[in-house]
Amino acid sequence: MGCDVSALNTVQFSNHTGYKQWKGTRVSAQEITELWEGLKQSYLDNFDMMLSGYVPGAEAVTAVGDIGKELRHKSERAQKPGSFFWVLDPVMGDNGRLYVAEAVVPAYKSLVHHADLILPNQFEAELLSGVKISDSASLERAIRVLHHDFGVPHVVITSVSIPLFSSSSVATPQTPRTMSVVGSTMTSDRQPRLFKISFPVFECYFSGTGDMFAALMVVRIREAVSKYDKQNGSSLGEKRSWLSSDDVDALDLPLAKAAEKVLASMHEVLERTCAGMTAEVKAVQERSGGELDEKTLHLIKSRAAELKLARNLGSLRDPTIEYRAEKM
Repeated sequence: MGCDVSALNTVQFSNHTGYKQWKGTRVSAQEITELWEGLKQSYLDNFDMMLSGYVPGAEAVTAVGDIGKELRHKSERAQKPGSFFWVLDPVMGDNGRLYVAEAVVPAYKSLVHHADLILPNQFEAELLSGVKISDSASLERAIRVLHHDFGVPHVVITSVSIPLFSSSSVATPQTPRTMSVVGSTMTSDRQPRLFKISFPVFECYFSGTGDMFAALMVVRIREAVSKYDKQNGSSLGEKRSWLSSDDVDALDLPLAKAAEKVLASMHEVLERTCAGMTAEVKAVQERSGGELDEKTLHLIKSRAAELKLARNLGSLRDPTIEYRAEKM
């Protein structure tokens, strides 16, 4: 995708936790800080963007946040406010259930205003904003709180399950259930500019879709800002948080263009993963004569559900965009 990446792991696990069994350890806040100091002492800290995801505890969240804040201050000292952009995925839970310690929630609340773009799911957006999302009005209210009260420039809620009216039906007989991504870039007075993208949901179990969305968003938001500047002869990429001027329509926001492309890649990869998963599980069941206990079947399904990224590089680089952003 054209990015040189330095990865700082916050866990060292043998496999993702969707398998319900794993070996390994969580990285402590001290270890995170030491690794960062090691990068700095060798002058390996010249980063344009930062993506932070799953962090196992409140102290570790603070340690990761300190890295983001330090990189922000570095760009400001150089008088290049647009030279650093932080994408923060506040991984805390899903479907009404926390899978981190409760202390992680206030740790993120104290941190998100330092980020440029946050990528919560619906449950995480509720935790951060304090607004229970039950309809379009409460959804807008939650995003308004994140913009106005927390000062977050860009917000994308990655999995909105409440019904949202769409001008075009994206459901099919094979994928009758739909969900939406809802995003917004705030105006100069911290008001939302809302858009939504509805898409069909595959009836398959996947792990890592949030990580995939976040990683692709890093690439696509930068790409969209660069394209916007070239088309308009502007210097959006030099401004802090890459904030579009107030006269830019919600559907013309680089954030909306980036989200369209991210979802296009995800749809193609998930579709092919789902098709391959069914065939792989069926083949294992046939070889075993159908005699598989519940635990073994879950492990086989989990392995089959690993996102087929390397096999679908074309979908990552140049996807076909089917689902377009619409105004809320």
